Formats: sequence, structure tokens, C-alpha cells
Amino acid sequence: MSIIPSSLLKKIRMRLNPARWYDLRTTQPVSTVFGLDRGTPVDRYYIEKFLSENKNLIKGNVLEIAENTYSKKFGADRVIKQEILHYANDNANATIIGDLTKPGTLPADRIDCFICTQTFNFIYDFKAAIQGAYHLLKKGGVLVATLGGISQISRYDMDRWGDFWRFTTLSAQLSFGEVFGKENVITKSYGNVLAAVSFLEGISVEELSPAELDVQDENYQLIITVIATK
Repeated sequence: MSIIPSSLLKKIRMRLNPARWYDLRTTQPVSTVFGLDRGTPVDRYYIEKFLSENKNLIKGNVLEIAENTYSKKFGADRVIKQEILHYANDNANATIIGDLTKPGTLPADRIDCFICTQTFNFIYDFKAAIQGAYHLLKKGGVLVATLGGISQISRYDMDRWGDFWRFTTLSAQLSFGEVFGKENVITKSYGNVLAAVSFLEGISVEELSPAELDVQDENYQLIITVIATK
């Protein structure tokens, strides 16, 4: 019996159950898992767009949390060493075991680039976590982070460690500026009303066009990005 690739299955599901754009007056979303069952979640489109636009910063000793997907995808031959941070000793690929909210558990001045996507939302003491990120970086090192803005609750995270915060460019600028210095922090938002509605409904990237996704409206901040230099 042949096995249908998951990507093809998602396309089949979308054809059988297409988003009905003029019939959204319902209390049930199109997808309850950010559109993962239909294709690519909208926030991932912006996360990867941001990382691609700033891939020149991904170099040297590069750190990610739990895995090294983005440093491999965007770092190319600029990455000298890939590091992985994990909070417990149950990740065989982890090179650093520590708690981002407890800088004393982390090595100091070790990282050139820390890619930290969609993480601070799920840390109650996120300001301590910013301190931890600063602690890890070498002088001149850079934190390349994304934060959730407009979003449903992530039930997976809520039921395990918590889903606590939603950010804006202003709250990000002030929070990261308190640690890195406001002159060393650049924030930006990605999103528009269509992207925000699609993300909340669970409509996938594949059901939208790049022209629709690439319109940026600062009043609809779906993803907030941070570049903070130590």
C-alpha cells in the first residue's frame, strides 16, 4: 500500500475543506492548531522572512533553543559552531543545560548569535530571560528574536509550562532596551488584518498569496521581531 506524503494530504484536505472567506461568522475556527493540519502557519512565514532578511547576523557561535533548525537553514557557512540550549538533561543534542531566567546556570560571553524564536511569550519572568540572553552573548553578540503579537493561545504550551504574554513593538523596545540599552535594540512588526484573521482562524500560508502576506500594517502586529546587540 502506498503512503501519501503529508504535504499532499494537506493539499487534499484544503481542497475538500477550503476556507470560506465570506462565511466566517462562526464561533469555531477553521483550524484549532494554527493551520498546521492545513499547511504552514502564518506566523512561520514571517519568522522565516525575518531570519532570511537578517541572515548575515547568523554567524560564528550560534545558539538556538531545543534544536538548531534555523541556524542550519539560514547560517550557511557563516556558522562556526552550532549550540543548543535546553532546560533539562534530556536532550542528547543540547550543548548547554540551563534556565534562561537564571543567568547563573548559563555560560557567560559565549555566543555570537542567539536565535530565539517564539519563546519569551511562554516564560512568566520574561525580563529575567532577557537578562539570561544578554549574559550568554559575547560583547558585540546579537540576539535575533521573534515574539508573538496577535495570536490564539498555544494550548500545547499553556498546558505544560504556560502561555503568558503578547507583545507589541513598543513593549519589546522598552523591555529589551532596559537590558541591552535602547540604542542597541531594533524592533519591527510583521502582519496585516488579513494575515491576523487568517492566523486566528487557522488558515494556512498556502491559502494566501505572498502579495497579501507581505503587506505590512503596524496596527496589526502578528509577529514582533527584535535585534538586540550587546
